Amino acid sequence: MDYETKVFPHTGGYGRYNRVVVVFSWFPNFAVMLNLFSDVFYTVIPDSFHCKPDPRLLPSAFLPSNFSRQGYLNLTIPWLNGSGLSHCELFKYPPNASDFSGKLSRQRVSCTVGWEYGHVAGLHSNFVTEWDLVCSDFWKIPLQHICFMTGWILGYILLGTLCDWLGRRRCFLLSISLSSLLGVAVCLSNSVVLFLLLRLSQGAMLAGVFLSSYIARLELCDPPHRLMVAMISGFFAIFAELLLPGLAVLCRDWPVLQAAATVPLLLLLAYWCCASVFPESPRWLLATAQIHQVKRSLQEFSTRNGVCLLDEIYPGETLLSEIDSAYGEDCRPAYFSVLELRRTRVIWKNCLILSFTLFIGTGIQYCFTRNLHAYSSNFYFVYFLRVITGALACIFICLSVDHFGRRGMLLLSAIITGLSSLLLLALTQYLHGGLVLVLSVVGLLFSQALAMLSAFFACEVMPTVVRGGCLGLVLAAGCVGMAASSLMELQNNSGYFLHHVVFASFAVLSVLCIMLLPESKRKPLPDSLKEGESQRRPSLFLSRPDRDNLPLLCARPPLSEYNPDNYSRLVSATRRMLTKDNLPYRIAVPTHSPLLSCSETQGQENEVIS
Repeated sequence: MDYETKVFPHTGGYGRYNRVVVVFSWFPNFAVMLNLFSDVFYTVIPDSFHCKPDPRLLPSAFLPSNFSRQGYLNLTIPWLNGSGLSHCELFKYPPNASDFSGKLSRQRVSCTVGWEYGHVAGLHSNFVTEWDLVCSDFWKIPLQHICFMTGWILGYILLGTLCDWLGRRRCFLLSISLSSLLGVAVCLSNSVVLFLLLRLSQGAMLAGVFLSSYIARLELCDPPHRLMVAMISGFFAIFAELLLPGLAVLCRDWPVLQAAATVPLLLLLAYWCCASVFPESPRWLLATAQIHQVKRSLQEFSTRNGVCLLDEIYPGETLLSEIDSAYGEDCRPAYFSVLELRRTRVIWKNCLILSFTLFIGTGIQYCFTRNLHAYSSNFYFVYFLRVITGALACIFICLSVDHFGRRGMLLLSAIITGLSSLLLLALTQYLHGGLVLVLSVVGLLFSQALAMLSAFFACEVMPTVVRGGCLGLVLAAGCVGMAASSLMELQNNSGYFLHHVVFASFAVLSVLCIMLLPESKRKPLPDSLKEGESQRRPSLFLSRPDRDNLPLLCARPPLSEYNPDNYSRLVSATRRMLTKDNLPYRIAVPTHSPLLSCSETQGQENEVIS
């Protein structure tokens, strides 16, 4: 049964209640992004740090009171040309040394009693300064980010499938409950290993919160409002990013910042008590044939939208009786998983292409932000420039995608991202610093637009019955791209050039792949696997708005104009007519078979008389 045309308009459409639920679905996005981007402040390395002087490495005749603070540091810590005091080494003097004016045969050793740190961006102490993750332990910083992204990947895959089995609301409540508890546990962690495990687990639960709220939000909208609703949730994420630096300054220490980021998650636990602010998606209930639940859900939506379902939709029938006739009284729920993609041809190809574009959009951002770090080492310059480009990407999508289409703007974003990356790759050493900055900002803007639009596009073209699992796979690919930057840092950026070459090549290759995608502008969301397989690829140029008949793969034309909805209405009306006790007319039974002639009938009558 077509939800978009047969059910949704008659329950009030995108009415008052739908708008209220959509507004409440934006707040989880704010809470999730607050916890996601707080990781930047946890792992930022201080502007300056050096070893603490160790008196045991100095000769017994040495008196620190005879030297100034800077002179004392110069005698105990090696000086590196161009970078100041050494970060990881100390001087070890002979025990009997007494003259410090001349050159002594002093030995360089690693830090023995810890480090002294300078200013940390926003915070006074963070994950790095708490456990001295510098020098030989520096590799634990990118490892922490990889663990966090691994949690998001696992959460997207596992909870995405759970979202198709249990429903959007149950998956959301399960994820928000566990993420709140894990957020409190992270505040109390007292070791690096425990911190990594808790962040991995919390990342998985945060992925479930984001995924379930994203899907539920779009399934409650009609085609004209889907894009704007999705992009407003993106502005909530940008607001969380803008709020984080001030919040970090106020909190001062990383456990306090973690507690502040967990508070919005704890507030969202109120959704357990207020089921009306985050109800189950009626589209998913209908697609999985949960008849009793969908009837209750539709009655609630219609009542809160001010629409009465007892009004006749078709002559002699109502919406609820139409659902009964379409699915039958003994219909059992049918649940699907991403494993169903093995039997599809179009859906898995769309999923693969959009996973590829989102992987590129998130992975290539590291190439552009690294150029920004080369232009200015100030943490806030790079941070706020990235936030501003994200806001501009949202505005660009809002203004262009509904007019030019999803596929066309996705293609444009991939082209500009690839060109910016190739120009930086080939001409960075020949270009002026300002031009390098402009190309990096443009590439960062359109790579973020590519990532946002890929996720939104995937949610639109995937069928309702497997939307959670498919969108989870697409978003997991994006997290793999985000983790790629930490892999480069884990190797001390030794493979940065290869990383840039690979992602620039992928961006060019994605231009060809995007041409195979369908167009979802002003079209209903597909609910069944059959509807997902029937999506068509329109021509890119000189296409008419009413033409959408170019298949992704060769398909046979329909043999007839059979419409199952019309047939179900006919069956329902016939059943009602035959079960009535008092018929408005009397059916006369013929005395002879209509297939016999008059002469044969007369002969049979004579035989009976005789």
